[in-house]
Amino acid sequence: MLQSHIGEFAALLTAICWTATALAFESASHKVGSIPVNIIRLVLAMLFLSLSTYIMRGMWLPTDATPKAWLWLSMSGLIGFVIGDLFLFKSYTVVGARISMLMMTLVPPMTALIGWLMLGETLSLFSIIGMTLTVGGIALVILNRGEGERRFTVSHSIRGLFYAFMGAVGQAFGLIFSKIGMGSYNAFAATQIRILTGIVGFVVLVTILRKWSGVMTGLRNLPAMKRITLGSVFGPFLGVSFSLYAIQHTSAGIASTIMSITPILIIPPSLLLMKQRITTKEIVGAIISVAGVALFFV
Repeated sequence: MLQSHIGEFAALLTAICWTATALAFESASHKVGSIPVNIIRLVLAMLFLSLSTYIMRGMWLPTDATPKAWLWLSMSGLIGFVIGDLFLFKSYTVVGARISMLMMTLVPPMTALIGWLMLGETLSLFSIIGMTLTVGGIALVILNRGEGERRFTVSHSIRGLFYAFMGAVGQAFGLIFSKIGMGSYNAFAATQIRILTGIVGFVVLVTILRKWSGVMTGLRNLPAMKRITLGSVFGPFLGVSFSLYAIQHTSAGIASTIMSITPILIIPPSLLLMKQRITTKEIVGAIISVAGVALFFV
């Protein structure tokens, strides 16, 4: 039974991992900044992955990957890890992981929309309804209208919401390029290629922005490093690898739908561990958004 649904199970593990990593990186980003957290977590994840692939495949690095895999997975790493996660981690410091993860429910509809625009793929009526539901659920959370008022107001930082939106755009393009580049190649080795490219991208970025002192400060901050290490294990190591494994062994639509339940999974730890105030409207909005994602792939 498990074997026949191994892709779906991997997608569920991905959602659980992303819940843990979002909370860990939110805390770490508040302590040392989003850019130091990004580059440190990628280096740590690369160490974990290299050890794992050596045990599983007898290879420290993905030297057996084809040029096509290197090209598309490298593009995925630059867009997903560098551009997408740069914005996503910045959104953690402005609107928090919970709202940022809610915005990430836009990734599956965006992925299908990009496929429609770039590849000529068909958008069904269910897809359009699902997209509307997802956007409606997000709108329910982020928009307010007081009694007697005609205009809606945004209940969260517009800048933070923009960061989270751009993070979703990066993830959507990264997923498409990963699917093209990976094929039947080992998911953990494919993640290595993405992370290697991400590290190179952040080294260039940190050098241009002259942020190396901030990275060194982050390395010396023990509480932040504990959270970065935890997030690295559940994020770019296990989470991303499980997500690639999921899209290899089930349809991208089913995998994306299951992985999109993170906004719901993140509510209990946000309430119990982070002591955040969560309204009924936010819970309902998260459920509606995830339902929209599910409907999108009917």
